[in-house]
This record gives sequence, C-alpha cells and structure tokens, in this order.
Amino acid sequence: MAVYGMNHVALEVTDIDVAVRFYSEVLGLKRKSGGEGQAFFEMGPHQFLALFVVTEKQPDNTRHFGIIVKDDEEIAEVRRKVEKWGLELIPPFACDFRDPFGNRIQVVDLSVVD
Repeated sequence: MAVYGMNHVALEVTDIDVAVRFYSEVLGLKRKSGGEGQAFFEMGPHQFLALFVVTEKQPDNTRHFGIIVKDDEEIAEVRRKVEKWGLELIPPFACDFRDPFGNRIQVVDLSVVD
C-alpha cells in the first residue's frame, strides 16, 4: 500500500459564518461547497478543509495543521491578516496562531518542505 497524500482536515467551529469569513479573508481559501452547519474549502488537488459546527469547542495545546505558502512575504501577509482579526501569534514560530474557534494553524514556506 502507498499513501498518496492527505484528502482533508476536519475542524470544529461554533459559528460557520464567522469561520467562512475567516478562512476566506486570512488564508484566501476558496469555498467549494457547504450547507447548514458545514463548509468545505479547496486546499489543493484532491484536498479540502471541512468545517463543522459544534455547540462547544475545546482547544488543544499541540494539535494543529500546517499550510504551505510560497515565501516569507506571504507569511508576513498572513501574520498581518491574523493580527487584523485581533488574534495572537504563538511564539516562537514564524506564523502559528489559533483561528477564532481555538483551532491551531501553522503557516510555513516552501523552503521547509522536504
């Protein structure tokens, strides 16, 4: 058996409208579909981010997912957008933060891949 990649990441959110706006504005993700209490965003070929509404969200200290951007300029752009949302960056990393629902996200550039 060979694993060819990852198909999706599923996250819990408490407000789907705020979540859609956040992932569209901060990470520039394109929404591919959704319905009542859920939304799906394109993340690359055969990959997507799935968001599902829950009544109560419990953040975790280390669980996270990583997103790859082109370079330091794009990391700086994400950092500015995160701060514009009033969210804190998590040191000592270049661009680690929690979305408005406590889901931790790490943004890295292509130089750290492989």
